[in-house]
Amino acid sequence: MSQPEAGALAESAAEAVFRPVRTGNAFEETVERLLSAIKLGVVARGGRFPPERELAARLGVSRITLREAIRALQEAGYAESRRGRGGGTFVADVPPRPSRAEAQRMLQRTGADLEDLFTFRRALETGAAVRLAEEGLSPAGDRLLAERLEAVDAAPIEDYRRCDTVFHHTLAELTGSASLTGALAETRMRINDLLNAMPILARNLEHSSAQHRAIVDAVRGGRPEDARRAVGEHLEGTEALLRAFLA
Repeated sequence: MSQPEAGALAESAAEAVFRPVRTGNAFEETVERLLSAIKLGVVARGGRFPPERELAARLGVSRITLREAIRALQEAGYAESRRGRGGGTFVADVPPRPSRAEAQRMLQRTGADLEDLFTFRRALETGAAVRLAEEGLSPAGDRLLAERLEAVDAAPIEDYRRCDTVFHHTLAELTGSASLTGALAETRMRINDLLNAMPILARNLEHSSAQHRAIVDAVRGGRPEDARRAVGEHLEGTEALLRAFLA
């Protein structure tokens, strides 16, 4: 399998988020794209967005529209602007966490069924892991996956969700499929909207860490069925928590 180099892999999530706006309401979609960049960890907590001129060009919107979208994120507590040398638009160090009721409303607004969302996510993430186990990893891909696993294991609680999202997204990126990567990015964003309303429990992180390692071991060992089983067990835990929380 021909796989992208690590540098290209690091850019694929950003490319999926910062693609040209296509809908008639440029403002709303621009806000959505910027929020996606935050929720998917494309721009980390405390990190800086690309310069305004570059970002407007990548999104295909006017700088006026971009500024209005950034202002909306600032008012909602997701971003902040800094002036002077090294200034720009930065992700807030402590983004707001939605309440359970707000998470329920988010799900209702999308018109999505929770079980349908879970099924689609399972298909994407299981398919990515099985594909990698079948085809094998390039040396660059193996190093990148190890780095992402180490990062999520070492992440403090306040940065765990971002590192976890990046780890899962890396599995999709390593398949070399832009379609799969883009679909997973959108699905993870919707899942993260719901997860962000839930407190993170240290005990859950211990289970997640062991399950992440089982997924990586199966992929590296070329064991597709073990990869399928490991991903399924991992996602079952998240699904059970969300069902209980949103009931």
